[in-house]
Amino acid sequence: QYKFRDLTIEELKNVSKTYPNFTFSMNTYTFKDGSQKDLLNFSGTVPVKYGDFYNIPIHLWILDSHPFAPPICFLKPTVNMAISVGKHVDAHGRIYLPYLQNWSHPKSTVTGLIKEMIAKFEEELPLYSLSSSEAARQSELLSYIAKITAGETDTKSKTKLGGGKNEGCFNKITVVGAGDLGIACVLAVAAKGAADKVVLLDLSEGAAKGGTMDLEIFALPNVEISKDFSASADSKVVVLTVNSLGNAQTYLDVIQSNVDLFRGIIPAISHYSQNTVLLVASHPVEVMTYVSWKLSAFPKSRVIGVGANLDTERFQYILTNLLKAEALAKDAWIIGEQGEDKVLSWTSCNLAANQMEAMASRNSREKVANRAMEVLKGKGQRSWSVGLSVADLTDSILKDKRKVHSVSTLAKGCCNINSEVFLSLPCVLGTNGVIEMVKLEEDPLVQEKLQSSAGSIHDLQQQLKL
Repeated sequence: QYKFRDLTIEELKNVSKTYPNFTFSMNTYTFKDGSQKDLLNFSGTVPVKYGDFYNIPIHLWILDSHPFAPPICFLKPTVNMAISVGKHVDAHGRIYLPYLQNWSHPKSTVTGLIKEMIAKFEEELPLYSLSSSEAARQSELLSYIAKITAGETDTKSKTKLGGGKNEGCFNKITVVGAGDLGIACVLAVAAKGAADKVVLLDLSEGAAKGGTMDLEIFALPNVEISKDFSASADSKVVVLTVNSLGNAQTYLDVIQSNVDLFRGIIPAISHYSQNTVLLVASHPVEVMTYVSWKLSAFPKSRVIGVGANLDTERFQYILTNLLKAEALAKDAWIIGEQGEDKVLSWTSCNLAANQMEAMASRNSREKVANRAMEVLKGKGQRSWSVGLSVADLTDSILKDKRKVHSVSTLAKGCCNINSEVFLSLPCVLGTNGVIEMVKLEEDPLVQEKLQSSAGSIHDLQQQLKL
């Protein structure tokens, strides 16, 4: 089955001569798209000097196009070893090296690869010893890694990792769309450190361009770029950042173009990650969150728009740090539509003991709030700032923080809204998305503005072809 059988055999003889401890076998490898091939693989240990000498166990798969394609490399830790995630090793034990990225026959060889592997591991040891109390848990991890190195990708493996409130969960996030916003979300989520793996699903046509190419060049640990929907399988959160770049003439045409785009995305995402939380950052966020909900058939709690989370965090920061009104900040929320029609509201109405004091306190509160709104006005939402907001939301979901965020959620039944529209409202977020909606202070003016927004959004949705 090997296209260049003689070259492959000759090179493996060299490996066996240099590293006689390696053992060879043929096994079935399952790729991320579900396809399978019988591939030659070998296992053994490489000597690494890190103070003392350590024998680091590795497992290499030789592709059938070898030596013109690099091997697929994994660590193979024993029961008393744990993986130290770093520049060259991810949480699964997959090994990433410049030598692999720059692989070119005949310059590149397996023995040369192993030599670089040793050199990089001597800079940053990829494994560490477990105490006896930790070794039991490691056996679960090893069974997970064994499935990967035996040919099952992380998208197929159902083995659970232990620990924490989300017992057995592997925190994987997929970002759909490789534009500026998508890349900003990947970088922010990776920097936040809440996800074990981040997949960037690049749906653009042609070769990698711009930022996507840069991500590949400077390969970040735990970040994968793919054009295949199967790479998103078993994601805990899927972030949607795509927007159509068609030549639509009217606002309705632009939105319809986005809807048509989502028709090809949401069903595939829903198929591969049936229990995921959809986090929508595409524009207009209220409408596209509604579209995602309809196309996925997910419970309303698991379809969320980024909404006014960024505006709320900014507003609360201004109140606390610039206007020194920390007591007000914790009860202040930006809600409703994203953009110019956003509304200021409060979750506390305990202003004072009597009516006169309540009136004075309310007036004082409104003055401070108006000053904060003036500071907030004009602050645009750049890709990197929205990316930070997305990372904040995914962190709350993955870690089950039960933190309150102003996010786009189904508003039907709130503030006398009877239509199926999504508006930003304060919601408690956890592993399964929206856990509960926080009760707002009753304010006729706020309710009127929300109802007006709901009406205009509903009218727009009625004109769309889903």
